[in-house]
Amino acid sequence: MRKILPISAAILVSSLTLLPLTGCSKSETAQKDNKASAAATKDQKSTDPLEVLSYAQGYQLGAQLPAEINTKQLALGIEEGKAHKDSIYTQDEIKAAFESYQKTVAQKAQEAVKKNEQFLADNAKKPEIKTAPSGLQYQILKEGTGKAPTANSTVKVNYEGKLVDGTVFDSTYSRNEPVELALGSTIPGWIEGIPKIKEGGSIMLYVPAKLGYGEHPVGNIPANSVLIFKVELLQVK
Repeated sequence: MRKILPISAAILVSSLTLLPLTGCSKSETAQKDNKASAAATKDQKSTDPLEVLSYAQGYQLGAQLPAEINTKQLALGIEEGKAHKDSIYTQDEIKAAFESYQKTVAQKAQEAVKKNEQFLADNAKKPEIKTAPSGLQYQILKEGTGKAPTANSTVKVNYEGKLVDGTVFDSTYSRNEPVELALGSTIPGWIEGIPKIKEGGSIMLYVPAKLGYGEHPVGNIPANSVLIFKVELLQVK
């Protein structure tokens, strides 16, 4: 039997050391797909503790995997590894595949960085956009007249977050439900930007990657992404 392949799952799984807002939800299309999938698998639910825990383990792993991972191949690897079968790939084949994949990832990352930097450079030229020393860009749509938040405040907000290509990655509007969150637990761009308005106010935030999720991909947010938020501050607690 060949030796266990020395490739850690960590090299394929996105880092979890993040600063989420409330956990990035999936797009509306993905949400519809999830509802359809949930309806289709509802009858597969089991009350057997081991089956419940097995599903939970798989669900947790799946939630951490990059979108490009082939889950059929992943499942095959798990099944054959569990059965202690010989791997169908040699260590050299896996090493070569990993190096090729890393080159592709690096190239895409460089392209994304250039695209996002160009967006910020162009956006900064607009007269309505202000740029803070940190690099945060913002536009106050409505100042508000109520209580002003601090980094230690709990705030109730409606917001929409999207990428520079217009892809919406999260929206309380689509869920018809504002959220409450501890401002200090959010990304740096929010901690700095939200206190620029008061209750009843609204703001556009253009968050550079260093004030967002940085080099970490999060859900359907690629690494090094500029994040664009429209935020309505409903209440400060």
